[in-house]
Amino acid sequence: MSNKRTVRQMAEEIVAREGGYVNDPDDPGGATNYGVTIHTMRRLGLDLDGNGRVDVADVKRITRAQAVDIYIDHYFHRPRIAELPEVLHATVFDMYVNAGAHAVRILQRLLNDMDERCSVDGAIGPQTIAACARAYGKAPDHLADAYGIARRNYYFRLADQRPSSRKYARTRAGAKGGWIKRAEEFISPRYHMTEAEFRARVAAWV
Repeated sequence: MSNKRTVRQMAEEIVAREGGYVNDPDDPGGATNYGVTIHTMRRLGLDLDGNGRVDVADVKRITRAQAVDIYIDHYFHRPRIAELPEVLHATVFDMYVNAGAHAVRILQRLLNDMDERCSVDGAIGPQTIAACARAYGKAPDHLADAYGIARRNYYFRLADQRPSSRKYARTRAGAKGGWIKRAEEFISPRYHMTEAEFRARVAAWV
């Protein structure tokens, strides 16, 4: 790939970003290891200890290499992210791991905002691929930033609506939390929020 990172390298970066085993009761994903949720493992039938069921013990057993392979197959190739403009590969891939089909809905809403009509259904098909190609043709240097900003806004809205998720968007000290930092990894520095802008955005949160 001409963006100097292969899909495997992108997947390895996501695994590093996700970290190891976590079972946070405030996370709808449930038990997670390297970002792979128990729900994903059940959907794929990954009974790693061979006891006839997929449970927390299997989540704990998953390896980093297995997580990378799952991401490449089920979160990049199967959702057809490879058919989007290359500038979107890393950010949509990362968001798909983090939020599933919401990653695609964010893109589809952005495309509609750019007057490139497509259904907001969370699936990448011919209509979305064509709309994305046209949008890239109009704004090749801005599409990735626009998606990253839309992604950041998605996290803010989610935290607005779900107080239990605010800890992922804002640290205890009041600074940018993991969600916001993660979105901004894929946004040009000139579009990063200043600490003052961030604090103003979340001032209404308890």
